[in-house]
Amino acid sequence: MHKDFKPKDVLDLVKKEDVKFIDYRFMDFPGMQQHFTIPAADLGEDTFEDGLGFDGSSIRGWQAINESDMLVMPDPTTATIDPYMELTTLILYCDIADPITKEKYSRCPRCIAQKAENYLVSTGIGDIANFGPEAEFFIFDDVRYESSPNVGFYMVDSAEGIWNSARDEDPNLAHKLRHKEGYFPVPPSDSMHDLRSRMVQEMLDMGIHVEAHHHEVATAGQAEIDLKYDTMCVMADKMVMYKYIIKNTAHAAGKTVTFMPKPLFEDNGSGMHTHMSIWRDGKPLFAGDKYAGLSQEAIWYIGGLLKHAKGLVALTNPTTNSYKRLVPGYEAPVNLAYSSRNRSACCRIPMYSQSPAAKRVEFRVPDPSCNPYLAFSAMLMAGLDGIQNKIDPGDPMDKNLYDLPAEEKAKIEQTPGSLAEALTELENDHEYLLKGDVFTPDVIETWIDYKRTEEVDQINLRPHPHEFSLYYDI
Repeated sequence: MHKDFKPKDVLDLVKKEDVKFIDYRFMDFPGMQQHFTIPAADLGEDTFEDGLGFDGSSIRGWQAINESDMLVMPDPTTATIDPYMELTTLILYCDIADPITKEKYSRCPRCIAQKAENYLVSTGIGDIANFGPEAEFFIFDDVRYESSPNVGFYMVDSAEGIWNSARDEDPNLAHKLRHKEGYFPVPPSDSMHDLRSRMVQEMLDMGIHVEAHHHEVATAGQAEIDLKYDTMCVMADKMVMYKYIIKNTAHAAGKTVTFMPKPLFEDNGSGMHTHMSIWRDGKPLFAGDKYAGLSQEAIWYIGGLLKHAKGLVALTNPTTNSYKRLVPGYEAPVNLAYSSRNRSACCRIPMYSQSPAAKRVEFRVPDPSCNPYLAFSAMLMAGLDGIQNKIDPGDPMDKNLYDLPAEEKAKIEQTPGSLAEALTELENDHEYLLKGDVFTPDVIETWIDYKRTEEVDQINLRPHPHEFSLYYDI
């Protein structure tokens, strides 16, 4: 990725690297990357101005069949050589536009993120929002599943899984990670070290700054690779590339990766703790003399996150599986509270450094199943609403929220217990997202309808395999 690239620079890169194909990529509504490819000879400077047409009716949650024509508008700053394609291929990320008016499409996730950044500037609160996500994922050796009228099952396996401690592996060399003990022993227990390093090297080669990688808490290949913070939309671009690199590097090694929040029962799920800060005129807005070295604006930003969290999670934790991780009493932060250092609170103020530039707010609720453009935009809008309305988050909770007496715990609000509940909360609380035309009403309505119809209802209609264990012999 090259932040200063212009169309001519892309054409020069195509010539220099003897590029054969151009791969146009964009993000669909739920959060799956899409693409199509053209011969490199057909790329010209006019392509960046005119765009290329495609059928928007075939993309989930987008246009009706009678208004299906749409344009991809490539962004030259995202030009990157794909390390996985057999023939040299250049990646260009694209915005989506109307072919007649050339206006950016309201349901294009990347366009929404750009509008959120522009809205920040328009408020005068700041000119840059930095985001630093910490995405977790699982690396498996074998995955099988089926969902049909008479069959419903899943099975995942990993040579690292503790359930394989007695398997005949001719020979079994042991060093299987026990449940919840994957954070973070050295090899051979951490058998995924070299694979993660290959993933990181691909990221570095593609211009993505990585801070660290390590095994995560769960058995069976749970991992984390942390990226250095960047401006919000650029970071969302990087998260899209992050998933692409991780999945393809694992695939080349004969393994498979999932960003599902909760693929294993009775072990930790995968979250995406997200660090946020706002800057104005080159100075950190969140540093001050309030609690934990925060400014008043940062405290209000937390107030906005906590006030809107119940509906916000419909975008930051957007799958039915997300709520298998967000369960009270376990590791995931479900309590709508804030604290310094305390990982049991939804909002945490990291205390690793006392430098003003390092002052930030960590929202620990999100998971990596989210569409990063939508999730980051929604978090920013919630925080800005907190600053604009001076929302007081109350007193911090500097104690283990899981060990509170029942009467005290009952006073702390929690995140919704299901995607269905979260969607209802979003339906009732989304006015802050509509400011600056960032999220338009059709985006909110389509998101809620799509999630209810295509995901919540589909899960509710099907028997669950565990129900046979519970009820078959009634």
